[in-house]
Amino acid sequence: MTVYLKPNVQVDPLFNGWFAWNLLIPPVTAAFNTRDRHLKSMMSFVNAPAMHAAALKNPAMKGGAFIDAQAKDVPHIRQLIEQTQGAGGDLLVLAKALTELGKMLQEKAKGQPMESLYALVPEPLQGYVELLYDMNHAPSFRVLESLLYRSKYYAEHLQSVSLSLTTDDRSRPFILSTPHLPQDGSVVLDVRFRDTRLDALFRMKRTPRPFEEIAELLRDVVPDVNSLRQFFTETPPAPAVAYTGPGMRVRYFGHASMLIEANGVSVLTDPILSYQYPTSLDRFTMADLPEKIDYVLLSHSHHDHVHFETLLQLRHMIGHIVVPRNADGLPQDPSLFLALKHTGFDNLIEVRDMDEIPFDGGRIHCLPFLGEHHDLLVQSKSGYKVDMQGKSVLCIADSSNIDPKLAHNIRRHVGGADLLFTGMECEGAPASWIYGPLFTKPLTREVDQSRRARGSYAHEALSLAESFGVTGAYTYAMGQEPWLSHILDNELDDESVSMQQVAIFLGQCKARGIDAAHLFAKREFILT
Repeated sequence: MTVYLKPNVQVDPLFNGWFAWNLLIPPVTAAFNTRDRHLKSMMSFVNAPAMHAAALKNPAMKGGAFIDAQAKDVPHIRQLIEQTQGAGGDLLVLAKALTELGKMLQEKAKGQPMESLYALVPEPLQGYVELLYDMNHAPSFRVLESLLYRSKYYAEHLQSVSLSLTTDDRSRPFILSTPHLPQDGSVVLDVRFRDTRLDALFRMKRTPRPFEEIAELLRDVVPDVNSLRQFFTETPPAPAVAYTGPGMRVRYFGHASMLIEANGVSVLTDPILSYQYPTSLDRFTMADLPEKIDYVLLSHSHHDHVHFETLLQLRHMIGHIVVPRNADGLPQDPSLFLALKHTGFDNLIEVRDMDEIPFDGGRIHCLPFLGEHHDLLVQSKSGYKVDMQGKSVLCIADSSNIDPKLAHNIRRHVGGADLLFTGMECEGAPASWIYGPLFTKPLTREVDQSRRARGSYAHEALSLAESFGVTGAYTYAMGQEPWLSHILDNELDDESVSMQQVAIFLGQCKARGIDAAHLFAKREFILT
């Protein structure tokens, strides 16, 4: 009897018991987050679980470092602390060495040649860093990231994958503040993310095989193979149907996930996709994808755009993944290329600003991406213009049009567009929310709150729409779909700055004869 993997099997990639978001893959950012995010919050919870419970009831504390657990979970959290200090000990050594290196350079590097300072590099980092000055003569360093991935500091042994069944959108805790807690019916596979057995498992969403075969394949990574039976069904899924109609079809799957299809070619942007289960909110799900995705385009290295949970499940059906190149060696800008390469993706295309990827009947343009990263030097970000069958869509995610002349310069080289999809979260998270563990010097509260991540304001987005001459302009990537609540813990209402700017932008577009809407959950466009 052959079986399929159920469409509502929830897949949690884990790193040392925490949900594996993108900054838990590279060694440097994994080290800082383990020490300064995970350990600190877990120790705080063990000492005062009631304080965490009280903080989570206060809306002003939303998104903070408070573990969403109960007092009965203290033994599990305590065990996770011990595991972090033991199996994850090399990461703590790396974080300490990086901190000491930064202090040493501030004290010793005064403009003289760096050669004499290599002997003062903390021992764990010797052979893994280059010391340098920036153009203002401030001391700094870059890590040799490719080499770190081949060292004991790439803690691949801490990776695993949890399987469970989901039936709703909001049952998952916020991934940045709460570790993965044991659940009834969940099964943890002791596999590394690059393990091809995961591809064999996820293929079974559409291609059946005998349960005994997949059970035998996974026998050595699961305590009891019979615990896997709950995740399979004999009921086949509806067949996947690629678009074969005229022109281009664009489908909105939620947040920044757009499926663009024409003439047998499919392009998917920033995939974070809902599972399929009964719900009152109509949506496209993973089941609505074609059999093959020719190109996946990743816009930037934030956890709501690079989503390993979805990418691992789609890996076997992706032709190429397009990633923007990073500023090599900077702790705040680890390589997406290396992170994906070392987690089993061997079909990568790394691009720079203004690169082009031609394909039969179309072209992908890789565009400069400004803002969103708190004025930090982060280069791994790109907007995309996708041309197919004489039509064109512009997907810029959270890029800010803070320099309107840039759009005019780009337009001269890549031409206009039919549709614009732009994020407008104008009052995003403060700098410390994602990058806090990486700062060698803490930001003052005033600076932290002022340097927020943000998309375009209404006047900036309107300038962009007019620069490219679009006939339709749509706001998206605002984290409002309920199946993203564990990723962003983000709630916007009509009184928020972002939604007020959306309303202004939509009104301005319609006054100029541009079709406009704020996208939510599901939308389809046909361009002929």
